Amino acid sequence: MPSDDIAFGGSLDEGCDAGLRERQKERTKKLLENPGALCNMVRRIAVGAGEITLKYFDGLEDMQVDLKDDNSPVTLADREAEGFIQVSLEMMTAGIPIVGEEAVALGKAPSVDGNQYFWLVDALDGTREFINGGDEFTVNIALIKDGEPVIGVVFAPAKGEMYAGYKGGPAVRWMQDADTEKEISVRPSPKQGLTVVASKSHGDTGKLDKFLESFKVEKLIQRGSSLKLCVIASGKADLYPRFGPTCEWDTAAGDAVLRAAGGVLTDLDGKPFTYGKSDPKWLNPEFVGCAFEWFDGE
Repeated sequence: MPSDDIAFGGSLDEGCDAGLRERQKERTKKLLENPGALCNMVRRIAVGAGEITLKYFDGLEDMQVDLKDDNSPVTLADREAEGFIQVSLEMMTAGIPIVGEEAVALGKAPSVDGNQYFWLVDALDGTREFINGGDEFTVNIALIKDGEPVIGVVFAPAKGEMYAGYKGGPAVRWMQDADTEKEISVRPSPKQGLTVVASKSHGDTGKLDKFLESFKVEKLIQRGSSLKLCVIASGKADLYPRFGPTCEWDTAAGDAVLRAAGGVLTDLDGKPFTYGKSDPKWLNPEFVGCAFEWFDGE
């Protein structure tokens, strides 16, 4: 079983005195005991990371597109935003490992074995959309406890739209321009049929069509990045089946928001998603995000 103790080491200067380390440890524990406050702090970090992405999106700096080993694109915006998030989380919750997409790509991700908590970060989800000038890219930060996402923040900086939620608390949608926030929740299944959300650029349409034969569907809408889970959480869609590869950082933050809003995210056997699995590439199984218990009841 993972220990409740928080291990301190690599992220702290070797010269830290014992008193400082103890104060950092106590601060981290207090934050973990107050998930609402911690979620608010993560939200501020997400806004800061979003500002970094926007300076590249708006053309103020050259985004310098490269290809990773898996042929997926990466930009300076991805790397700089992830670095900002990593430093911010280390200062806020010292001792909790941080797994970021770009760190994993470079072989620099920490081990989470034996850790009750760790962070999952996708600093710029929807890089292709970002490069092509689309506005549905997102900053994603999730806290995992015992394999479950307990805090999640999804921020779409070009849209000025944020979704956040934590276990035991509400899910919310915040609009940056008006600085307005409201609680969100999934909706009951509409009598006229479900609204199904699908990826703009990924997925197996043949598998999707076969899966949807079991449901009454009114319409299909497309969304980019992790916003697909958020539109279900906010009661604007009902079902998101995903056939094709994704990684844990792609889903963890949106999953936490969806759970806080009363929804579920499961594998194709109806089992709830868990995080921190043994896959070295951090790959997810195929999944279904849903406003209702689709596997047993529908």
